[in-house]
Amino acid sequence: MSRRLLVLGSTGSIGTQAIDVVGRSDDLEIVGLSAHSAWEALVEQAVAHGVRRIALADPDAAARAAEAWTDGEVLSGPDGLVRLVVESGADIVLNALVGSAGLGPTVAALGEGIDLALANKESLVVGGELVTQLAEATGARLLPVDSEHAALHHLLRAVPAGSLERITLTASGGPFRGRSRDELADVTVEEALAHPTWSMGGKITIDSATLMNKGLEVMEAHHLFGVPYEKIEVVVHPQSIVHALVETVDGAQLAHLGLPDMRIAIAYALHHPELADLPTRRLRLAELGRLEFEPVDEEAFPCLRLARQAAQAGGTAPCILNAANEVAVHAFLEGRLAFLGIPEVIDATLQEVPAGPVEAFESLYEADHAAREAARRIVERLGERAAARGGAGEL
Repeated sequence: MSRRLLVLGSTGSIGTQAIDVVGRSDDLEIVGLSAHSAWEALVEQAVAHGVRRIALADPDAAARAAEAWTDGEVLSGPDGLVRLVVESGADIVLNALVGSAGLGPTVAALGEGIDLALANKESLVVGGELVTQLAEATGARLLPVDSEHAALHHLLRAVPAGSLERITLTASGGPFRGRSRDELADVTVEEALAHPTWSMGGKITIDSATLMNKGLEVMEAHHLFGVPYEKIEVVVHPQSIVHALVETVDGAQLAHLGLPDMRIAIAYALHHPELADLPTRRLRLAELGRLEFEPVDEEAFPCLRLARQAAQAGGTAPCILNAANEVAVHAFLEGRLAFLGIPEVIDATLQEVPAGPVEAFESLYEADHAAREAARRIVERLGERAAARGGAGEL
């Protein structure tokens, strides 16, 4: 019997690759799809896969979709996304939404006891222990879709209880690996979006360029696997062949290797505990020749340090960091903030907005709102300062 799958963020990079994985499987059936605003692509997917219910986070896009597509139901806005989750009858939800907007559907899926394949790392960064506690309370499985965390999930199955010494996440280094802080002052949006290894959406690609993506993944690993922050390391590995490593107490290390292809991680989550047969390119080490590793330059890429500091502070600090990062990245993509302004906005926001305890999900929404307002003010101040100095390069 096929498992019923709901894909949130189906028109994005992860979503489209997930649909490719589903198309190669007899065990999965798509019962719902969602997107932010790409209504034409979403309707096309719905027609192709016989889906009768979709949701669009953008109300204007939802209205246009409902007018053009009369063969099914179109839900609208954040509430529509949650309705799509709780009323879908899905056995598993793939959350491939971008940013903190993914938290609500994550809570909805886990609250209903639905297995969750999670590509939206912000759900764990922002929700942390509340999200994992909810999964434990309802019995829903929380399965990571990130290549690094899928690798860790796979590796840790071979580690006996009490035998874990350390885990290592690898980072490609992004398009600016090897550059000094001074050399990053004038980089353009086009340069930052030119990732050397992975094809991803704009926000995630910029996070990779600043290494904030890796900071968020450190938090994600902490919550997924219960590993203390001091036992989570990050190393730069430009080939993106080794996705993660696990060290055991005897000094041995287990590594998960493979050519970069997100379908491997997606299929791992959707078919777990089985492994799917995929038409991926196969790794030949002799053809590759060598693997390179180097430490992270936290002076040039301070976002990783800021993420670790917020993680260690706990409470609403990771939520504040995430909100400030989303505002700063958006401003950079619009040309209102320089690349080095991204960590400056995050740092200033963390100093301006006090972190507090997380007593309920409402605490997170309040912290997110306060952080976004503060980050927007800081972006404006930096813009005014740059204008006074005579150039965007000063942002």
